[in-house]
Amino acid sequence: MSEPLGKAAPVPETAPPRSVRVVLLALMIAMLLAMLDNMIIGTAVPTIVGELGGLAHLSWVVTAYTLATAASTPIWGKLGDLYGRKGTFLTSIVIFLIGSALSGMAQDMGQLIGFRAVQGLGAGGLMVGVMAIIGDLIPPRERGKYQGMMAGVMALAMIGGPLVGGTITDHWGWRWSFYINLPLGAVALAMVTTVLHLPKRDRDHRPRIDYLGAVLLTVGITAIVLVTTWGGTEYAWGSSVIVGLTALGVAALAGFLLVQTRAAEPIMPLHIFRNRNFTLMSVIGFLTGFVMFGAILFLPLYQQAVQGASATNSGLLLLPMLLAMMAVSLIAGRVTTDTGKYKIFPIIGGALMVAGLFLLAQMDTETSRLTSGVYMAVLGAGMGFLMQITMLVAQNSVEMKDMGVASSSTTLFRTLGSSFGVAIMGVLFTGRVQDEMAARGGGAATQQSAQLDAASLAKLPEQLREAYQVAVSSGTHLAFLVGAAVAVLGFVAALFVKEVPLRGAGPRSAPAEEDREDDGTQRERKEGRLADTAV
Repeated sequence: MSEPLGKAAPVPETAPPRSVRVVLLALMIAMLLAMLDNMIIGTAVPTIVGELGGLAHLSWVVTAYTLATAASTPIWGKLGDLYGRKGTFLTSIVIFLIGSALSGMAQDMGQLIGFRAVQGLGAGGLMVGVMAIIGDLIPPRERGKYQGMMAGVMALAMIGGPLVGGTITDHWGWRWSFYINLPLGAVALAMVTTVLHLPKRDRDHRPRIDYLGAVLLTVGITAIVLVTTWGGTEYAWGSSVIVGLTALGVAALAGFLLVQTRAAEPIMPLHIFRNRNFTLMSVIGFLTGFVMFGAILFLPLYQQAVQGASATNSGLLLLPMLLAMMAVSLIAGRVTTDTGKYKIFPIIGGALMVAGLFLLAQMDTETSRLTSGVYMAVLGAGMGFLMQITMLVAQNSVEMKDMGVASSSTTLFRTLGSSFGVAIMGVLFTGRVQDEMAARGGGAATQQSAQLDAASLAKLPEQLREAYQVAVSSGTHLAFLVGAAVAVLGFVAALFVKEVPLRGAGPRSAPAEEDREDDGTQRERKEGRLADTAV
């Protein structure tokens, strides 16, 4: 049953009030915090290890944050639906800032890992909160205009993160890589507190939290992320640790699904997956995450090892992909707002992703930076058509009372996709590189052959260096071919998306059976009440 949201004076859809734009600015800052953190920390890690020691536990500085973020994401979404999005979002910002401050004060590696987990716990609520609040404030049809902003924040984090992290570490010390979050977070906290006014949700019963479901989902997600993180690196894929974690993850998720069918307030209500569009967007989001983060990982490796770029320059060389993603996302959003049509974008995006990955798979030791830049732009354009459209369509496919879980579920599937993409493409890449090095007489370098940077490569004998460059080209060829095959699945899924009118797009045509909703939700859509009930 739809929740009463109250009424307010209508606001023209084409010109959101200034206060809504201020809220959007605060949300973009919060989104930047969540995305920028790991990018900044990556460049500070060597310095952190030099001061705190604990090299053996280095990977946990990132893994603890990632695990906490992934595991808490669906829980934050459900809490927002139950208790109100503003309070939940503010709580996540506070937890993130506490984790940031404590991480900056850490005195040993154990403390840093624990505080990073606290920080990741807050970060899980930041991303979900941003998406769900935007879903409350802006009708889906109008939301397309703001896609460029979200894509721009993502591009800024990916490009600027390593540069900012290196500069802060060199001039202020690694602790400021965490402290820098505090002033930005304080600004977002103040703006959201004073400007954001969402309608209160009156419930006729006291919400009962699905604690068992939360525990099972957390265990399942944690096990899966650990399998994809440790498999083939810390432990062999056939080791008892990986096999045990896989069994634990499968059992926990199976138990979670069973609990969701019986819980009064399920963490992830399964009825949302009965909507075809929502299920397809979850699948496409998973596959997009798989491809995107795999590409972001292996393109800099190729650029440093084969094209001779420095670590900093390899980040800048990703600009063609990221700028294309941002520009196309902006254009697709504007067209969606003007026409209310969106089905064509996932189809075009899927086709361009396949083409871009196939082109990247053709790169070898002779490929110029210009050529690889064009290939990256094709892939970026494909991702630009998909990144925000998936969230928009997913949110448009559920009732308002499920906006939080819809946002968190879509975000979770994209996160899990990125974990699988990095793991699977990484195993294939590393195996191919080491096989090629062994076949070409790489000798001692074979053991480190997937981890040499441009500086280390320059110290190798010419024959060994050339062998390594060929090996990396072969490794990226295989990884991107697999990525292209995965992207084909995304393209096929996009063909089955239904063109359901976006809320705020005017009168709806007669809905299909799976898209029919109760009278309260239909009335809310006709009134375009998302913008109306804002500030």
